Amino acid sequence: MNIKFKRDIIVSFIKFISPVIIGFSVLTTVGLFIVENFQIKYWSLISGYFFPPLGKETIIPAGIIAGINPLIMALSIAFVDIIVALFLVWNYDLAKKIPLIGSFIDKIEKIGKKTSSKYNWIKPLRFIGIMLFVMVPFQGSGGLVGSIIGRLIGVKPWNIFFAISAGSIFGCILIAYFSDIILSILIRNFLLGLLLIIIVITIVIMYFAYNKLIKK
Repeated sequence: MNIKFKRDIIVSFIKFISPVIIGFSVLTTVGLFIVENFQIKYWSLISGYFFPPLGKETIIPAGIIAGINPLIMALSIAFVDIIVALFLVWNYDLAKKIPLIGSFIDKIEKIGKKTSSKYNWIKPLRFIGIMLFVMVPFQGSGGLVGSIIGRLIGVKPWNIFFAISAGSIFGCILIAYFSDIILSILIRNFLLGLLLIIIVITIVIMYFAYNKLIKK
């Protein structure tokens, strides 16, 4: 085994394990030293973000309702997207061989190739398109799916990473503070807060109904 081959193995191992270590270390530290009295809730919500159909649009408001600071909740979820994007920059081909993750990537790739028109709006925008895609607070628009879509449309891996990082940070902060505003309104004026929630739900339903009509 020559020196270059040994070095390549070590570098590959570091690229594989370092995002996991960084992600675990940072989120553990935040839970222990920053999120006082809410550690279990915080870690439960962060863990829940890894399991569809839960997304940033449900996890972040749930954290705020549980009493966690909106900015901490937003940046924590954005950090998860960033770590996932970093892992895929370095390990995309390897990730396709990992059980569950690999099958999910294959599924998204196949859907993307069969329904390429679904992502046509992203192609001309490229960096900005991926950033906007990740900002949209709907299930399936996080770091993992954003990375896959970026690859499908031919964006360079590091450009995908920075687009996802920017989109996730902006998107998560917007969701957090919008949720915090609605919660504050609910506390002060329940009927007005309820009206705002109904408006948001109506917009979401109309969005999905419109998408179904386009597909037909």
